[in-house]
Amino acid sequence: MILVADVHGASSKLRTLVESIDEPLLVLGDLINFTDYRNFDGILAELSGRDFVADLVGLRMEGRFDDARALWQQRAEGREDELRRRHTELVEEAYIDIMGALSGADAYVTYGNVDRVDVLTRHLPAGSRFIEHDRLEIEGYVVGIVGGGVRSGLNVPGELEDQEMGRRLDALGPVDVLCTHVAPAIPALQRDVVGGMSKGSPAVLEYLTAHQPRFHFFGDVHQPQATHWRVGKTRCRNVGYFRATGRGVQLPSA
Repeated sequence: MILVADVHGASSKLRTLVESIDEPLLVLGDLINFTDYRNFDGILAELSGRDFVADLVGLRMEGRFDDARALWQQRAEGREDELRRRHTELVEEAYIDIMGALSGADAYVTYGNVDRVDVLTRHLPAGSRFIEHDRLEIEGYVVGIVGGGVRSGLNVPGELEDQEMGRRLDALGPVDVLCTHVAPAIPALQRDVVGGMSKGSPAVLEYLTAHQPRFHFFGDVHQPQATHWRVGKTRCRNVGYFRATGRGVQLPSA
């Protein structure tokens, strides 16, 4: 099986990967590109322009989320309905594009913090399955998949309270391979050295400590301080910022 995360609208790279493999593909969330912090591309830039996005990202990277929200409210004042309609159109177009790239794949897709599950599932192609949280067998491995992001202050649609993340993980029971969108709450894995933000899930770390799966794969953190870690017997790996790399990680050679 091949694992990717943080596709963020890279449909041509995803299509190339799908055409090159003949094995299951696990997509660990964040399929659309709301904002690329490297160059400010994305849906928000199409709504409001790159200069505005650069200012907004600067506030977010400083942890000034209230100021970022105030800046957006000021920008949107008097245009709320127009921006809402255009945002809905852009999100729909983004999922049509990225799901077209998955056509023909034997794919298992979960969601990340930026994803709109209702739109994602509406455009999921034949042969792909959406997994919110479930335990299943893939190529002889018992695989647990839990989607969703941790609370970050950004107010994006795919975030979960950590208690809910814990409940979903507990429902899996022991597995060979755990797949989440979020990193465990380990500083080197959860800190983005470029973006400055740090977000990891204590519930994921608790699950790893208790159940010791052979592997834990995740994404979410685009430029982590570390991509590999061990929690007891569990090998943890950030499968990479697919929008930037165009590469997946293969199991069992992971």
